[in-house]
Amino acid sequence: MRSKKPISSFAPPEVWRFILPLTVASICIVAGVIVENTLNRSSTDFSLIAFGSIVIVYTLVNHALIARTISFRETYGLLNSVLSGIGLGLLTYFLPDHLNEVSHVLIIFGVVAVAIVSGRRYFYLSLFLILAVSLPLKRPDVSGLAGVLEYTAPFVISMIVVEAILQISDAAQQHIHRLETINKISRQIMLSLETEQTLALINATIQDALEADTYFVGIVKENEIHLDLFYDGGEYFNGTRIPLEGTLSGWVIRNQRELFLPDLRREVDLVGVGPFVIGKEKTSLSWMGVPLKATNVTGIIALGAYAPNSFDQADMELLSNLAQHVTVALDNTIQHAQVEEQARLDSLTGVYNHGYFLKRLAEQADESSSAKAPLSLIMLDIDYFKQYNDTFGHLVGDRILNALCTVIKQHIKQQDAVGRWGGEEFIISLPRATGIQAMQVAQRIGETLRLLKVEDRDQKMVPIPTVSQGIAVFPDEADEIFRLIDLADRRLYIAKERGRNQIEPAENHWKQIPPE
Repeated sequence: MRSKKPISSFAPPEVWRFILPLTVASICIVAGVIVENTLNRSSTDFSLIAFGSIVIVYTLVNHALIARTISFRETYGLLNSVLSGIGLGLLTYFLPDHLNEVSHVLIIFGVVAVAIVSGRRYFYLSLFLILAVSLPLKRPDVSGLAGVLEYTAPFVISMIVVEAILQISDAAQQHIHRLETINKISRQIMLSLETEQTLALINATIQDALEADTYFVGIVKENEIHLDLFYDGGEYFNGTRIPLEGTLSGWVIRNQRELFLPDLRREVDLVGVGPFVIGKEKTSLSWMGVPLKATNVTGIIALGAYAPNSFDQADMELLSNLAQHVTVALDNTIQHAQVEEQARLDSLTGVYNHGYFLKRLAEQADESSSAKAPLSLIMLDIDYFKQYNDTFGHLVGDRILNALCTVIKQHIKQQDAVGRWGGEEFIISLPRATGIQAMQVAQRIGETLRLLKVEDRDQKMVPIPTVSQGIAVFPDEADEIFRLIDLADRRLYIAKERGRNQIEPAENHWKQIPPE
């Protein structure tokens, strides 16, 4: 999952700044050699002066070209590697023996610059060319351990220095890449107001920025941790629940502290926490978790690996950074969902308002048409509610409305819907319910309502009003939702005209309609 970038991923201006000290030092050293050779009038070596001048010019030109290599980096890298390797190899032919150490330093500086500019493979190409060009001259001197050590010293030192630089650079680039990934995704998840979309973006971020065998995002609901996003060993187990008590995740949430456990082969010294395996039933030997805490969110984001010591402090810091974005994003989605839900509901009774119920009814009608299944509708009105309010007061009337809605919810299924149609009138949709089944629901609502007990402000019992109800069935009796509502409404008023506390049509009407 983790993406590593080579050192050459630095932008040319950055590379230019990195090798500036090497460029200046190399030019100064070569210039010093030329000056020293010039001042020595008894044995001035004009070929050394010429070659040194070429080296200085090439170094300056090479340094100037770095900032322009973005469009021809591969070609430049190969050419620079070959010329640097051959040039540094030839340098040994021009420098006098007493300046061997100078050639060693220049070789180290030169190949390190090649590595920084072009990367590991071009560094080793330069090193090989230096060896191939210089070895014929130095072969007589490469005898015995001392000679071998002296000749190979700059190559060994160069490899050690370059590998150290490349490792540091890879780590830095990896960290930069991960932060860039998180910042990029964080901007996207901040714009997302849907929880599922937000979790999908979080999933993509973890896979791109961190390396883990298992990870999850858990939210506390009803004293359990619901894992809305749970990946383990190549599979997703979204929707899994784990206890809040006795688990590492529960400890993180309860204490609101980060937990970093690089090696779970050692006993975890946390009171009340024991082993708990989920998903693939394979134990993680490395684990880290960060709490999520905001107004609407209490939870955790955690990563695990099957091997010990798979994570380091940099991973922990990155997870902590990601958790901050995740917390805000999830809090926003939950808050948005709450606002949307409130916009759907009647402020007094908590059932759907008129507008949203119509939208839900249209969706249910489409589903019923596709499934060729009935959809029953009940229109319900509280009898003599105005007089009831005038007698007992609006506070008691509001209690009755809420009590009625509670009764209705007791007798309908999760896929059913109830809305406040206006005042004391309510509407109930029952997908896949026949007329006779809708009548049974209406009867149970009336019977349960008669058993209710409601008190006034003086804690005195008040009588419970009755209800009248009208039923219509889609599509057998009306093939369009507004005609369905009109039919149920007309039947409601027939029930009222018959003396109230009635259900219209009567049971015989439904017996005449053949069952589905």
